[in-house]
Amino acid sequence: MFDDSSPLYADALQVIARLRDARHEALLAGGCVRDALLGRALKDMDIATSARPEEIEALFPGRTLAIGKAFGVMLVVMPSGTFDVATFREEGDYRDGRHPGSIRFADARADAQRRDFTINGLFYDTERGTVLDFVGGLRDLEARIVRAIGDPAGRFAEDRLRLLRAVRFAAVLDFDLDPATAAAARAAAPGLGDVSPERIGVEFLRLLLEAPRPSRGLERLHDLDLLGRFLPEVEAMRGVPQPPEFHPEGDVWTHTLMMLDALPPPRDAALACAALLHDAGKPGTTIAQPRPDGSLEIRSPNHASAGAELARQALERLRQPSALIGEVEAMVRRHMTFPELPRMRPAKLRRFMGAPTFERELELHRLDVICSSGDMSVWRFAKAQQAAWAAEPVLPEAWVRGRDLLALGLAPGPRVGRWLTRAYDLQLDGAVADRDALLERLRRELAGDEELSHSP
Repeated sequence: MFDDSSPLYADALQVIARLRDARHEALLAGGCVRDALLGRALKDMDIATSARPEEIEALFPGRTLAIGKAFGVMLVVMPSGTFDVATFREEGDYRDGRHPGSIRFADARADAQRRDFTINGLFYDTERGTVLDFVGGLRDLEARIVRAIGDPAGRFAEDRLRLLRAVRFAAVLDFDLDPATAAAARAAAPGLGDVSPERIGVEFLRLLLEAPRPSRGLERLHDLDLLGRFLPEVEAMRGVPQPPEFHPEGDVWTHTLMMLDALPPPRDAALACAALLHDAGKPGTTIAQPRPDGSLEIRSPNHASAGAELARQALERLRQPSALIGEVEAMVRRHMTFPELPRMRPAKLRRFMGAPTFERELELHRLDVICSSGDMSVWRFAKAQQAAWAAEPVLPEAWVRGRDLLALGLAPGPRVGRWLTRAYDLQLDGAVADRDALLERLRRELAGDEELSHSP
């Protein structure tokens, strides 16, 4: 069931053996048991035990972190990673929709009952090689169902983030949601507002990056009345029309979900967020006007600029890193510039393609096209340009620096920056053969062209 050659599993066995040698019960617990049964790669392994936190500390001197000690959870540091080692417990009423008001140490059966979903309530006895199932998790794994343990309304009231976790597990594992669990989630949806934006952001980004078909997760979030509560910009895409000559696939929502499902693995967070939000500006900018023949002309003027602002607001709301926000905002803002690439002057084209986000922007353009018109001509043009410039940087080192302009007689000040831009454009456009020719041209322009000398 578990890979005996895995360093993670070997270290887990060492922790369990140490606990058992001290006459404590110790079992692998939760997600690692679920994933092992499904044949999925293991990222971490949790251990549940009858040992109390202070006993765990004594058994692993110098290797424990008491981050969750108040809730019976200790971290044990091993060479392959850090293990959550949690004392079997029952939990009292949750005081804030996240933390239990009290805990009481218990046995494995009681510990399973306080967990969220049946597929996460399984234990594995490494000594006997058997799965302990007190909650029907094996049955639901076989049926590919995410089902809350016990009363689903109670589970969601305890920790409202479970509303998103239910959707994420269903999307990532490609499972269905138990109808009673789904109904309870829909009824509890207003409580999502009590969850911190950071926790929502973590769960949602995991759905985008890990689900084989993120579209299923987005559809479930909509069906359960959850999506609009933290991403109204995405919810607003439903039903927004697009010109059928360019978007035969349908509305903005359909187009966006198709792009998310087409994201290549391993998924990049910035690219995934850009795919999700690249058309966020369309709901607020789309205009449908009748043509003389009775058909509708559908336009979304300046939707890229509007979408960039909405993307920034959405990601800031979810407390995403500033670097990620900046990258996504730039990608959304620039995505409608791609049709102009074949008509750009060399200098402008090089500057555009030299942007640090360009590779992901090019992939975003590819996804945009394959999920709409299918016209790959601009993508092929960009790839050809990259190949043509393969022997040198897209943005080569500038031949002329500020000191060169000062040596030509230009006075220090803001005009130096403008003339540096002028010099680099001439270089990128191929208007001059080398540095000497560029300096000579700048000398002539500075001396004899009044318009250029004042506003290059």
